[in-house]
Amino acid sequence: MRFLVLGGTGPCGILLIRELLAKYPSETVVVYARSPHKLPSDLSGATYPTLVIIKGDLTDKEAIEGALEGVDVVLSALGPFFGQPSDTPLAKGYGLVIDAMEKNGTKRLIALGTSSIVDPADKFSLAYSCMINVVKTGARSAYKDIVAVGEIIREKGRDLDWTIVRVPILTNSDNTQIIVGSVGDGKVGTTVSRRAFASFVVEEVEQRKWVKRAPLITSG
Repeated sequence: MRFLVLGGTGPCGILLIRELLAKYPSETVVVYARSPHKLPSDLSGATYPTLVIIKGDLTDKEAIEGALEGVDVVLSALGPFFGQPSDTPLAKGYGLVIDAMEKNGTKRLIALGTSSIVDPADKFSLAYSCMINVVKTGARSAYKDIVAVGEIIREKGRDLDWTIVRVPILTNSDNTQIIVGSVGDGKVGTTVSRRAFASFVVEEVEQRKWVKRAPLITSG
């Protein structure tokens, strides 16, 4: 199996790479990143012979297509950020990735999302309504972009076996216990550890419990 990791230089992405290398030590893990120098020094081909690092941007169609050659599964920890441009750069990048996946025959995509991406199973939650409104008001461009990400994966990627792993407030806790549900179901909390996210994503590669679904995960 050959994996492609997007968003690998962020806190969630680094943990995701480590989780992949631990569970699939013999499989190739390709990291496509705009700034590979942000990776920890031990995450290199010298330390891990199965780790391939490719420098590239989400706007570079040819580079994305090259990175996807032979890839079976795309795992993304990409997320919007405060102060980003208002033209939904993340969603546009996903559009290019999905085009490249279809060209390459890659079917599996597991991507980071947030509760701003609405799911049919969601119900009203005062806590989540407040959180979403804070982001919508204080980081309008980021909110707009992550919502667009959900739309483009569901619509443009409708022929893919996609999973959008929605997260609330991310923490640096070592807790990897997970509650899986939806907004307002009375089970989920309002935080999840980055380690739990990475663990859930890697487990979903084989389990495939959430294909074409957008579960909300929180720490147990």
